[in-house]
Amino acid sequence: MGKVVVFTEPRKIGFDEYEDRALAANEVRLQTLYSGISAGTELTAYRGSNPYIHKRWDDKTKLFLPAETTSMKYPISGWGYEECGKVVELGQEVSKVKVGDVIYGTWGHRTHHVVNEDYASKRILPATLDPILGIFSQMGAISLNGVHDAAIRIGETVAVFGMGAPGQIVSQLVKKSGARVIGVDLIDLRLEMARKLGAIDIAIHGKGGNVGEQIKALTDGRGADVAIEATGFYTALHEAIRSVAYSAKVVAMGFFQGAGQGLYLGEEFHHNRINVVCSQIFGVNPELTYRWNQPRLVETGMRLQAEGVLNLRPIITQVYPFSEAAEAFRICDYEPEKTIQVVLDFTH
Repeated sequence: MGKVVVFTEPRKIGFDEYEDRALAANEVRLQTLYSGISAGTELTAYRGSNPYIHKRWDDKTKLFLPAETTSMKYPISGWGYEECGKVVELGQEVSKVKVGDVIYGTWGHRTHHVVNEDYASKRILPATLDPILGIFSQMGAISLNGVHDAAIRIGETVAVFGMGAPGQIVSQLVKKSGARVIGVDLIDLRLEMARKLGAIDIAIHGKGGNVGEQIKALTDGRGADVAIEATGFYTALHEAIRSVAYSAKVVAMGFFQGAGQGLYLGEEFHHNRINVVCSQIFGVNPELTYRWNQPRLVETGMRLQAEGVLNLRPIITQVYPFSEAAEAFRICDYEPEKTIQVVLDFTH
């Protein structure tokens, strides 16, 4: 029997067992090694603020609609999208992977998972990488997609709002693109980590406010060429809009919850003609659709780790045994000042 994390109700963690079914001829069984916790989107399901819990998503019209039967309700089982595991069993016809291969992907906080051979063969972890780094396959893709949406040019100044895991990855990518990077956060640990890793040139602590004014002062009054918002807070999005130059771009990567309190669209957004672009992993910039898709984003993010372009092991700040999942989620929720990336360890 396998075991999977369940959100039994808001901010409550449990475990369910599930049958470890027999394999089809073209399938492989994975034993999870590590699973990362997303401190953004995943916590919306943990906390109960995700719109799928309160409304029904209509895929035909692409609208959230009021409904008695919502798209998601508690208990919520199998959340999680930052996994890495090893192949422990092969179907009779499998030839492209072997027992012991380490596979990265998305299958939730569960002890075992079955995938087809094609899925596994395209997601074999580079041999030079520590298996724990396989958890960054999805977050790396999300971050790379955001940088592509930003369309940064060499020599530009880019402000990154939020130095959590996605902001750390974004900052490293942006820095490698030849930009000057300004990192903004409320948490000292995250700013210090980004500076230590060489991902940012300037750190701004957002607690004192006036971030827009500070960035304008650092750019001779012009403002940043691009801002990337990676927090999911409306106040940060508003400050990102305030921080950029006239007719510049703000990329909104965060998953915003509830009403837009703290976002004043009649101010700098309107008067400075700011272009706010949504970046979301299920789509790419329309200009790139003939060359880029989600699988290529995932593969590229992992390759950049293997080549040393991305240095992500230091941003893993806590590793908890799978059995202590409740504490791992609690620290993400209540003590974010201590964390960047939290990981569940299934090997002990």
